[in-house]
Amino acid sequence: VGFTDRQRLLRIELPLAAPVLMAGVRTAAVWVIGAATLSTPVGQTSLGNYIFTGLQVEDWVSVLFGCAAAALLALTVDQLLGLIETGTARRSRWRIAAGALALLAGVAAALAPRVDAGLSGRGPEAYVVGAKNFSEQYILAELIAARLRQSGGTVSQRTGLGSVIAFRALARNELDVYVDYSGTIWANIMERADTPPRDLVLRDMAAWLEREHGITLLGALGFENAYALAMRREQAERLGIETIEDLAPHAPGMAIGGDFEFFARPEWRALESAYGLDFGEQRQYQSTFMYRAAASGAVDVISAFSSDGRVAAEDLVVLEDPREVILPYDAVVLVAPARADDEELRAALEPLIGAIPIDVMRRANLMVDRDDGKLTPAAAARWVALMVQAETEP
Repeated sequence: VGFTDRQRLLRIELPLAAPVLMAGVRTAAVWVIGAATLSTPVGQTSLGNYIFTGLQVEDWVSVLFGCAAAALLALTVDQLLGLIETGTARRSRWRIAAGALALLAGVAAALAPRVDAGLSGRGPEAYVVGAKNFSEQYILAELIAARLRQSGGTVSQRTGLGSVIAFRALARNELDVYVDYSGTIWANIMERADTPPRDLVLRDMAAWLEREHGITLLGALGFENAYALAMRREQAERLGIETIEDLAPHAPGMAIGGDFEFFARPEWRALESAYGLDFGEQRQYQSTFMYRAAASGAVDVISAFSSDGRVAAEDLVVLEDPREVILPYDAVVLVAPARADDEELRAALEPLIGAIPIDVMRRANLMVDRDDGKLTPAAAARWVALMVQAETEP
C-alpha cells in the first residue's frame, strides 16, 4: 500500500508484535525485581535486607514487609509495562508516555541516594560498619555504630554480608570497620591449614593483614565464637557421648546439621579426617533454625557456636575436642586501610577491646534469638554497652 520500511515497522509490525515482546519484558522485569532481593549477602542494599535480617532474628514483621514490598514493586512495574504495551497496540501516545514517565520516575527515585552520595562524598566522619548474616554480628555492628556516633561521627551499616564479601569490602575501603573471627581469617582468607596456639594465631594474623592488605587488627573483644559439635543432652547421656571421639562410632546412624558455610570449611574436613566422622546424612540450615532442628530431633548433631545462647536455652551439650582440631575463633575488630590512622575511631572502639566476656555475649545473643520477649539487636547492643561500662568504670 505504499508504506516505507519505517512506516511498516512503526504502524504495522510493532503494534502486532507488542503483546509478545512486552510479555517477555514484563516477565523479565518481575524476575529481576525478585532476584534483586538476593543482593543483600554481597553487600548491596535492597528489600532483601528486611527479609534476610528478619529470618535471622525471627522478626516476621520484617520478613513479611520485605516480601510484600518486593511483590508490590514487581506488580507495579508489571502494570506500568502493561500500560506501555496497551498504548503501543492501540497507538495511544498518552498511555505510552504515562507508563514510560512513571518508570523513569521510579528509576530516578532509586538512583537519587547514590547520586547524592556521589556528589556530596563521604566525609571523614562518615563511617560504614559491616556485619555478617547472624545475630551476634548484628549486635556487634550496632554496638560499634553506637560508639562511633557517641564520638560525633555519622554511621551507616551494611549487614547480612558473607564472610569473604565482608573481608574484600574492608580491604577495598567499602567498609570502615567490622568484627571477624581469627579462625575464619586464618583458614579461609590466609588459607592456613595448621592449628597453632591462640596467641600465635593472633600475632601472625595481625602481621599478615597489615602486610598484605593494609588492614589493622585493632584487638580481640574478649570472647571466642568457635565452631563446636553439639547434641541434645538427653541423647548424649543415653549414648554415653562426651567427646567428638565418643561420637564417631555412632555417626553413620545419625544426621548432622550445619549452617550454610560449615560443610565447605576446612574445620569440617579436619574433624572428618581426625575423628573419622561419617554421618549418615548432612543437612544445611539458617543458623536460627539449626538449633531448633537439634532440639526437635530433626538432626542428631549440629555445628553450634560457642558464644550462642541457644546452646543452653535448648539444653544442648557441647562435645569436647580432645585432639584440639578446631581453631581458636576470637572475635577481632578489623579496620580498613583508609582508617588506619583515624584516631577518633581508635578512641571510640579501643574501650571494647578485651571488655566483652563470653557469658555477656551469650546472654546478648539469646536476647535476640529467644522465642518470647526477644529484643532487637540495637537493644541487645545497649545492654552489652552497659555491661562493658560497668566493668570498666569504678
